[in-house]
Amino acid sequence: MAHDLLVVTDEVYEHLVYDREHIPLATIDGMRERIVSVSSAGKTFSFTGWKVGWVTSTPELVNAVRTAKQFLTFVSSGPFQYAVAQALGMPGSYYAGIANDLRVKRDLLAGGLKEIGFEVYQPDGTYFITTDVAALGERDGVEFCLNLPEKAGVVAIPSAVFYDDREAGRTQVRFAFCKREEVLQEALRRLAVLAR
Repeated sequence: MAHDLLVVTDEVYEHLVYDREHIPLATIDGMRERIVSVSSAGKTFSFTGWKVGWVTSTPELVNAVRTAKQFLTFVSSGPFQYAVAQALGMPGSYYAGIANDLRVKRDLLAGGLKEIGFEVYQPDGTYFITTDVAALGERDGVEFCLNLPEKAGVVAIPSAVFYDDREAGRTQVRFAFCKREEVLQEALRRLAVLAR
């Protein structure tokens, strides 16, 4: 390779892909020796609070990560690591089932938000839907999210908090769809008060 590239990839959503096939960068010719893939139980197994993750790579690169990690934290979720190790042995049908379930929920929430008047950016993966509230006449996503619980009894996250240039994400907010369908339907019913 001309630039002797080393790549760190975030694979936490690898099993939560809906309309396309996930292709890990490590599977591309010539990349296996140049990749450190980082993943976690947080998304796939809904263990977000456990903070159990892992890296895969060559033995040399995993050793380098382990060496750096020992200076960052002493121990992380020791007892939960056994549960995650057990979960990683789940059959392929488990992962397909999660993706199918979340695809249905994504489509339910995305369709409902569009009907209300949100501009919706349909995700191919993850369990968050990003929307633009400018179509509802809103100018600021942070203010919108701060007022939303009182207006509709629903919460959303302003996307600007994820931007270095907050102005670029000023009117964008995201909603989580990793909820029971009846919860999503109730949220849409409540959000309907925002329709013009």
